[in-house]
Amino acid sequence: MRRCLKPETMERCWTRNWTFKVRLKGHRLIWECWRFGLLFAMCFVVETAHGNLPPRFLIDGQTEIVLRLKEGAATPVGSRIYHLHGFDPDDDPLRFGIRDQVGSEIFQIENVGKNEADIFLKKELDREVKDEYSLVLTLTDGHLGEGNFITQSLLLLVEDVNDNEPIFKPYQPTISIREDSAPYILTTVEATDQDEGPYGQVVYSLQELDGDDNMFSITTVNGKGIIRLIGQLDYEHKFLYQLRVMAVDRSNNERVNTATAAILVKVLDVEDQPPEFVVATPVTRISEDAQIGTPVLQVKAVDGDRGINNHITYSITQGSQGCFDIDANSGVVYTLKRLDRESSHNSNGAYILEIMAREESKVVFPPPAVKTEVTVIITDVNDEIPMFRSKSYLAEVNENAQASTPVTFLNNAVPEVFDHDQGKNGTFIMFIEGDRGIFEVTPPKGINEASFLIRVKDPTRLDFEKVTVMNFTLIAKETVPLKAKYSLAPVTVYIRDMNDNFPDFTQPFYEVSVKENSGVGTTVAWVQALDEDSGNYGSQGIRYTGLSGGVSDLLSLDPYTGIITIKSGDSGFDRELVSRHYLTVEARDDLGYGNRNTVQLVVNIEDVNDNAPIFLQSKYEARLWENHMEFESPLYIEAVDLDLNGTNNSQIQYSIVRGDPYNNFTIDPLQGLLKPATHVDFEQLVSAGNVMGRGVNVRPITLIVQAQDMGSPSLSSEVLVTVYVQDVNDHAPQFEQDQYTKSVPEDMQGGSSILQLKAWDSDGSSPNNAVVYRIQQGAEDKFVIDADTGIISMAHGASLDPDRTNPKTTHYSLRVVALDGGIGSEQRAAAADVNISIVDVNNKSPILMDPGSIHVKENTQVGQIVHHVTAMDPDDKPVLRYHIDADSSEARSEEGTIIKSSEYDYVSLFDLNALDGELRVVKLLDRERVETIRLGIRVEDLAASKEKQTSSAILTIIVEDENDNNPKFRRPFYRRSITENSKNGVTIVNVVADDADKNRTITYSLEGPRAATDLVHLDSETGEIVVANKIDHEQFPFLNFTVRATDSGVPLRSSLADVFIQVLDENDNNPYFIGDVNNITVREDAPVGTEIATIEAKDADSGDFGRVTYLLDRMSSQGKFQINSKTGVLNVSDKLNREEQSTYMLIIEAWDNYQFGYASGESRNAFKQIGVNIVDVNDEAPVFEPIYGCVTITEFHDLHDTVTTVKASDADDPNTPNGRMLFSIVGGNDLELFTVESIDFSAARIMTAQPLKGLYGNYTLLIQAQDLGIPSNSVTTPVSICVTDFNDNTPRFISPQHNTTIRMPENATLGSTVIQVQAIDDDIGPNGAVRYRLKQDLVGNWQTFSIDEVTGVIQLKKQLDRKKQKIYEIRVEAYDLGVPTPLSSDLDLTVYVRNVNDYQPQFLKDEININFTEHSEPGLERRKLIDTVNRDEVDDLDDPPTPVCYFIVGGNENEYFGLEPLRHEIMALKELDREIHNNHTLLIKASEDCIHSPGNQSTFDPSDDTLLKVIVTVNDVNDNAPHFVKRVFTGGVTTEADFGMEFMHVKAVDLDIGENAVINYYQIGRIQKTLTEGLENVQKPPFLVNRETGAILLNFDPQKGMKGYFDFMVLANDTDGLQDMARVFIYLLREDQRVRFVLRQHPPEVRERIDTFREVLGNVTGAIINVDEFKVHENQDGSVDKTRTDLYLHFVDRRDHSIMEVTRVLHLIDQNIERLDKLFKEFNVLDTQPAETLPLTGDMESLVMMWLVGTTVFLGLLLIFVVSICLSQRARYQRQLKAATATAFGSNESDLNRVTGRVPNTNMHSVEGSNPIWMQAYENEWYKEDDSVSQTSERDSLDENAVATENARQTPQGAKPFFGQTCTYTDSCNSQSNMIHNNAAVNEQNDLNRMGTTYHQNLYQHLDKLSNPLLSKKLETTEL
Repeated sequence: MRRCLKPETMERCWTRNWTFKVRLKGHRLIWECWRFGLLFAMCFVVETAHGNLPPRFLIDGQTEIVLRLKEGAATPVGSRIYHLHGFDPDDDPLRFGIRDQVGSEIFQIENVGKNEADIFLKKELDREVKDEYSLVLTLTDGHLGEGNFITQSLLLLVEDVNDNEPIFKPYQPTISIREDSAPYILTTVEATDQDEGPYGQVVYSLQELDGDDNMFSITTVNGKGIIRLIGQLDYEHKFLYQLRVMAVDRSNNERVNTATAAILVKVLDVEDQPPEFVVATPVTRISEDAQIGTPVLQVKAVDGDRGINNHITYSITQGSQGCFDIDANSGVVYTLKRLDRESSHNSNGAYILEIMAREESKVVFPPPAVKTEVTVIITDVNDEIPMFRSKSYLAEVNENAQASTPVTFLNNAVPEVFDHDQGKNGTFIMFIEGDRGIFEVTPPKGINEASFLIRVKDPTRLDFEKVTVMNFTLIAKETVPLKAKYSLAPVTVYIRDMNDNFPDFTQPFYEVSVKENSGVGTTVAWVQALDEDSGNYGSQGIRYTGLSGGVSDLLSLDPYTGIITIKSGDSGFDRELVSRHYLTVEARDDLGYGNRNTVQLVVNIEDVNDNAPIFLQSKYEARLWENHMEFESPLYIEAVDLDLNGTNNSQIQYSIVRGDPYNNFTIDPLQGLLKPATHVDFEQLVSAGNVMGRGVNVRPITLIVQAQDMGSPSLSSEVLVTVYVQDVNDHAPQFEQDQYTKSVPEDMQGGSSILQLKAWDSDGSSPNNAVVYRIQQGAEDKFVIDADTGIISMAHGASLDPDRTNPKTTHYSLRVVALDGGIGSEQRAAAADVNISIVDVNNKSPILMDPGSIHVKENTQVGQIVHHVTAMDPDDKPVLRYHIDADSSEARSEEGTIIKSSEYDYVSLFDLNALDGELRVVKLLDRERVETIRLGIRVEDLAASKEKQTSSAILTIIVEDENDNNPKFRRPFYRRSITENSKNGVTIVNVVADDADKNRTITYSLEGPRAATDLVHLDSETGEIVVANKIDHEQFPFLNFTVRATDSGVPLRSSLADVFIQVLDENDNNPYFIGDVNNITVREDAPVGTEIATIEAKDADSGDFGRVTYLLDRMSSQGKFQINSKTGVLNVSDKLNREEQSTYMLIIEAWDNYQFGYASGESRNAFKQIGVNIVDVNDEAPVFEPIYGCVTITEFHDLHDTVTTVKASDADDPNTPNGRMLFSIVGGNDLELFTVESIDFSAARIMTAQPLKGLYGNYTLLIQAQDLGIPSNSVTTPVSICVTDFNDNTPRFISPQHNTTIRMPENATLGSTVIQVQAIDDDIGPNGAVRYRLKQDLVGNWQTFSIDEVTGVIQLKKQLDRKKQKIYEIRVEAYDLGVPTPLSSDLDLTVYVRNVNDYQPQFLKDEININFTEHSEPGLERRKLIDTVNRDEVDDLDDPPTPVCYFIVGGNENEYFGLEPLRHEIMALKELDREIHNNHTLLIKASEDCIHSPGNQSTFDPSDDTLLKVIVTVNDVNDNAPHFVKRVFTGGVTTEADFGMEFMHVKAVDLDIGENAVINYYQIGRIQKTLTEGLENVQKPPFLVNRETGAILLNFDPQKGMKGYFDFMVLANDTDGLQDMARVFIYLLREDQRVRFVLRQHPPEVRERIDTFREVLGNVTGAIINVDEFKVHENQDGSVDKTRTDLYLHFVDRRDHSIMEVTRVLHLIDQNIERLDKLFKEFNVLDTQPAETLPLTGDMESLVMMWLVGTTVFLGLLLIFVVSICLSQRARYQRQLKAATATAFGSNESDLNRVTGRVPNTNMHSVEGSNPIWMQAYENEWYKEDDSVSQTSERDSLDENAVATENARQTPQGAKPFFGQTCTYTDSCNSQSNMIHNNAAVNEQNDLNRMGTTYHQNLYQHLDKLSNPLLSKKLETTEL
């Protein structure tokens, strides 16, 4: 009921909301007239309101529009999401809209046409923001009034897509762990994903930023990531690990989202490391004349465990030789005695001391210790004399020696001078006296030790014929100016004769020929050389020493004669491979050790026939059609011969040698073209017994073709040629005979065989020889033939009875054809004739008349005749006999179930007379066993000539019932199944019991264990069993109980039935892994299929839900492993290679219900990570680094000095013997001149083992590298060593010094000068002319540079790149132009590539966090930022590193912070306030440019490693007091509230955080009571305040009649005592003082914005608004509408704090309805009403009476007129009621004509008084009406368009309505047609001022319409 308090709204309320209640008592005319006038006025008002009919939405009978759309881009903005249809009875144009409410902004409605509209999406959907929108659509035709609409609810459900990334929950960012910790669980992280389903499931992976991925692992368990330590920590190796945890959702058909979390793991040190030396000068110098006790050096060591630092003691363990000692505490080394640098007890004036540092540990025993070596060099004083190694020297020199040629020392003389003093003290000069200027010594000057050469200075005086020996003195003298010391040595030189001629070959080159099949010993060539020298230096001493070339290893060279022969049995001479060979022959004099010369030998290979022809194909195939003379394509047989072209050896002829017995084919002998020679008959091949048999349409012919060359001897080869002959249809079918004859009886059954025709085809294969049969003509639908067998039979359903044909037919002629399987025109056929004659028989059966159906009572007496059966027979003289046919009889029960005769012999109930067909009852009938009997009646003609002639019919017998049976369940037991967790109300089974009797009622009840019966509910009337409580399969796999069915008879009869319910399992449990398989080790040579582990997981569910399927993530396994999905066996699936990858982290997935539920998302899973380590096996051989060219050394190369270094690598694990190598010389070292020494397991140096003097030449050593694996692998490589000869004087470098290091910038341009080298040669002429070149080295450093051979300027040839190589060791060779052998000397230079600043300094982290405390003094707190790294390489040869400066380039706009660029310390420049900014994000830039500040940046670029994001967190201090959110809190409590109820809260907020923000609430002072009544007995405080939550609790029991309000103060303080106070007002109210607001919003939405609602409502009404309760809306029928909220409020007068009554509140709201319109629309306020129903107050009744009085005055004149009319017509009514016969009601005699109904119990023309019985009913019943009840909608919406009418009358039982058509008591008496007719009448005649008969007619029609119950219902819009 709506409120109508304002006069201006009074009319609207009357027309829409009020229902009139009028009771007329008696039948006095005055009251009848009053009623007539009042109803007339109401009709006028109602019809005026009903001038326009409201429109409605067309939604196909639904109550709500429900849409489902995907969020985000899946539903683009602008999409049309729904099409609206509307209907208006008045055919007005419709306008659709949407109510302005929360969520309506995302839609846009565009009207289309007259009654349609489209809904478009205006904003993008986001399920995580809002997953559903409940909106109200509006519809108007423009005539409903301003602000009035027809409404329709629309519910939009937003479906999820994978658009959210996982978000980590707060976790522990830093973890500390001891370095000796065993593997265990470190922590657990958890990330959540707002998406649903697989999109919201998260899997974790782990990554360590520095690549140490084998130290930690993470596994996914129940959505959480468990991080474990799996490796062994080492603090000294790494004390900080930065872990990156990645959370990845499990999307399988959309994008995959990830999130990362950073965890810092700090390793705590334990005492497990020995000390480390931090100060240990490797080399220290001290003078050899130093005093005893002189300090030499100091060492310092620290504890290797940085966090422990034990005390260190020192000692010298070896090397001091009694000369030194060390202080145990300070580490100072000092002398113990006098020193002698030249003493033999030291190493060249140096002592190598081994110093040990030992910890003083109380934990480890023995204490850790470490050793180091230091070198003490004794500096020199001049106390030594230059001395020669030998006392005298013997030497020899060649007679033809050139200038600067050194003499050769004999008798193991050592040409060295030594002076062990240092510097100038050890510098001496050497010169010769007494040689007459023929010789000179070089070098002329030496330091410490010097090897010298005596060289020829004047070669003209060296003549063996003039002088054979010379003597002189060699002097060595110091260069010091004072007291120079010297020594002498005598020298004797012998002159030696020389070999100065070379061998000369007799021809400039030799060319010979040899056959390719020549055998061992065959002479290939003879070469000869001569020498002009004599003796062994001449021809007598020539030896042929070398034969080189491609086939030199197959030939033998006689060293004395020069004859070359074949030495190998497999000569290797194959002309087809190489037809000409080039060789080089070497000859030397001096018995093979003198001068050498070479000559070229050309060997031509002659061809022999050693190659047989080779076919181009291994076999040949061709297809040939039968009788054709050409293949489908020409067939060429081709072969080639590798022998020499153009000769008989390569000429080929072809022939067929086997496989053609009939000479069907021929072949061209030269071209190899194979062709048919004759026609090939396919059938001949079949008859010849081909193994493939008949039926195959292709027969192969196998030929052997031979290819033979024309060489001698001739060679040949054979090839298989298969010719496939294809059959051709060349034979037609043939019948056995041309004509067939057969006679058959006319009663032959359809399908009977008549005769069989046979034909055959002579073709050799199918389908050509397959025969099928057809009837070409004459069958006349009576005969058919089997296409395969040729059997002619009678067609099914055909009749051969001649009497049935017109004309009568007794003979049939058929034409049958036989067809073979040819296709199209190739098909062949044959034909035969078949004649069939018909033989007549007697075969007419009797005909039984339809007996119909009869009714027989269940109690019919035995012997009574119930039916008579009759039959007729078309044959003459039939003999008919009647029988009951039990086989065709049928009986059914009441349910229609067929009854078997074995169960109840219903046939024996009757007897049929065989002669006359009378049917009698012979047994009593039982309807409960049989209700309907279909009795088979059969009549037989005994005069039939052949088989029986019978006819049958069915007599239906219906048995009538008697009630004599008990209820019976339809089944003896019921077995059903239901899934666990089914919702309450789900139907399990319907048990049904039947009573054989009729008109029965059955009641059901449950019996059984309470535990089972409590879970279900049984409907006692229907037998439906539904779920009543939650059923768990794991607790109750089965439910068993009994159902009892009881009928309603007397006495009660019942029966029982058992019910068995199987509870089906649901997938409500996740799989879980068992076992501890986390790390697996497998050998890399493990074969594919090797089982390495078995993973086991279980699931508590059963069946498919408990069956676990194992999956292996292929990305983690990289295809190398696989898992058995059923058994969980993990095995190797691909070949492993540790050298490619040594570890795998496998992700194992366990899924249940995988086969059926994975694709639909109904599977559950678990994850497990398993690490697999690949163990190395020795499967890789070593590989040498290439050595280019020849390693050149001189013949004076020092003994045991390195010649070169060889390096090799092994891809196997270097930490195992498989990857370690040993080196050895396995060939080319016959003279044992060299040895090899391993440097480490990957390199070795080649050294000289013996002096090389006089052994110059080229040596090729075969170096072997062999690994230490089992079995071992080895590889060899040749190393060429060139020992060069000397002339007399070698060039000597004077600039720069040896091993000088030149520093070059890496960006030097090509052609830049590196350095200029300068060397001099004391020789003169060409021998003294120095040239320069760069010597090749093994690594190719020399290729980077070039040198000018004349000036010695070294320039850059290739671009330098320090990242590839930073040191180039090059050797510059200075050589003279001496003849015959130039002399040279080398200068080793080191080119160091100096670094150019390529890289900016880089931060290793993208982001760090630091903390500052708020309100601290600026500059007091400083924080050191992390250091950068410089990727530019820096070592001792580089410049000092460039300092790095830090700058703030972003996030410091308010200049809160400052940064010291060089010290990298950040500080606060201003006082920080956490409540203003709790954190700051700064961008720090690292730069080596400390002068110019970089520009500011607004965003952080993770790819820029020079940027660092610094998150500054401001730590909180307690500097804010709590503040109440309001100064005054108000609330109310009803008198019906319970003691202890929590009814309101006070709330304060503290801007601080953590413990500083913990607030406690207290009630302080007295609780003031104002205007209270009934509270005198309340002694204790009426209210309590919860200290923690601020909740106010009721501390007394309110009673009805209590009044008043309370006020008191509350205090809120924090942990440090900071506080605030507020005032609380609490009002006592009654339940009927609350107002209910109905809002179309969910309760959580209302709670969020309730303060806004209270504020606006309070400002408008001027009252204090207090919220009492939120409830989900309850409709009038008791149903719950979750889309609405009932908000209960009470209003308090601000002036006197009194509770405002509901009527006053509603009045205030109506007064301010326009000001509240926006608020009500914003919150979707649907209705405002009292919380409890209000009785009709006196004021309202007065108002109603005033309105009635006004209406009476308004109708005054009309009432006078009506009274006069009634008085004048009274006599006329009496006359009409007395009429005994019918008169027309609408005749001229009456003004009241055409009454719309008839008077009860009279004819249609009678009126009042015609029947006394009717008059009594008229007086007593017609006006006895019950009070009408207002009929309203279930919904009470503000925007409903309701039209109130008079309540429908209810006609008492037995009476009929006065107006309207005849109807029963339960009928509405107003059909739609009546209502439409009446409406039309009203529309045509609605003027009450019109007079006459039309006026009366309209009046009655108006009264009839008001009595229409359809119109009495309230019209409303369609809403959900």
